Amino acid sequence: MRIDLMRACFLVTLRKGALSHRPPLNKASPKSAVKNPVRHPRGHLQAALIAPSRHGLSEKSISPGARTVVSTLQQSGYQAELVGGCVRDLLLGQRPKDFDVVTDALPDEVRRVFRRARLIGRRFRLAHVRVGREVIEVSTYRAKPDSEENDDSVLNEHGRILRDNVFGTREEDVLRRDLTVNALYYDPGSNTIFDYVGGFDDIHERRLRFIGDPQERLNEDPVRMLRAVRFKTKLNLAFAKGIEGLIAQNAYLLRHVPPARLFDEVLKMFHHGYALNLFNLLRHLGMFAELFPEAERTFTDTDLAPDTGLVCRVLKNTDQRVQQGKPVIAAFLFAGLLWRAVCLERERRMGHGVASYPALQQAAVAVIGRESQRISIPRRVSSIVYEIWELQGRLESRRPRTIHRLLENKRFRAAYDFLVLRSGAGEVPESLAEWWTQIQEHSVPQQQEMIKALNSGPARNKRRRPRKRSNEQSKQGT
Repeated sequence: MRIDLMRACFLVTLRKGALSHRPPLNKASPKSAVKNPVRHPRGHLQAALIAPSRHGLSEKSISPGARTVVSTLQQSGYQAELVGGCVRDLLLGQRPKDFDVVTDALPDEVRRVFRRARLIGRRFRLAHVRVGREVIEVSTYRAKPDSEENDDSVLNEHGRILRDNVFGTREEDVLRRDLTVNALYYDPGSNTIFDYVGGFDDIHERRLRFIGDPQERLNEDPVRMLRAVRFKTKLNLAFAKGIEGLIAQNAYLLRHVPPARLFDEVLKMFHHGYALNLFNLLRHLGMFAELFPEAERTFTDTDLAPDTGLVCRVLKNTDQRVQQGKPVIAAFLFAGLLWRAVCLERERRMGHGVASYPALQQAAVAVIGRESQRISIPRRVSSIVYEIWELQGRLESRRPRTIHRLLENKRFRAAYDFLVLRSGAGEVPESLAEWWTQIQEHSVPQQQEMIKALNSGPARNKRRRPRKRSNEQSKQGT
């Protein structure tokens, strides 16, 4: 174990001369980043080395592509380890979704080592390395940004990170990560975990703790609050003392996050299989009101009823589909969360004399437009949301001439699923949802019989349009 550590230190020393072309490193003191850190005599952080007998991991638990990337970088004279969620999930006995590699090689150097590497990102330059069918994300060690000392980092007046391309060492890299459980570095070759901030103990105690001063970390990037909530619900962890109250006090900081970035974070939160628990926690902390202000104002007690409420049913349905490995779409989530706001807006416009269908169209555009000021909903998603809402009225009316066209509509299935959830919430008769369920299961002749049965129902009072008089009839009338 000491030999591996000495080897890593030797490689770093050996490459100092080759690093002179790199951007100058941020030399800011890390005292504000970690409370009471263990340091070398020279002022560097001291890593606790977690042996295989303690962590229980093996090289076989790592994907072949990740092992190849790490070993290739190390053989090329660079430091390289696995880091972040993959190490955390392995220690928690879960299968990682992907494997991330961190190294002291610059992005351009990574591209020179791997011919099948592609550089991406503006705020955060990194490389995607393709190994067979796998794509491994490789990032460079970063230092804590300080715009006064380096042009490659930009912070705003609130201390929020706007651009972060300051490269550094592993000891500096650990200080810019958000949570201790995400700051473990694992070297598959030596089968050793490097722990600088007590993350290994936090994982075993199932505790979420920010690295350093939590208030400072939230000021730097308010999205860290969303990540903390997501990990709490997904991994069934507990907040460290004081974190829950601090997040509730700082929920308003989400207003300063770019709406496009919040869209991605919302999908990560609600599409991981624990959407209902996460929704309740977001509301408890006051964060949901910052993300969906109009939805929060318009929810009724009926909407939020644990077993029958439409919102709860939509989120439960999403969780079930994720857990069963079925696809989920962002449009269905937004359609469910914003439905009550749209209904109230439509009623308001109908009260001003607008017909039902145009009122729904106008309400949908207005509600989505206001919500996009907080969470930028792409047109590819909002257009499907509109269709799901618009098809509700057509499914309810069951006009015989349009039923076959409805069944062939590409958004029929999503609209039908939404109708079924509404029927379970008591918004429409369950017999209506059952009728649409049955007609999908029947053959074409049986479908025709069901449609004919609709025609034989009570006659509808239809107002005939007056026939347009021809010019000759008009002349005769005069």
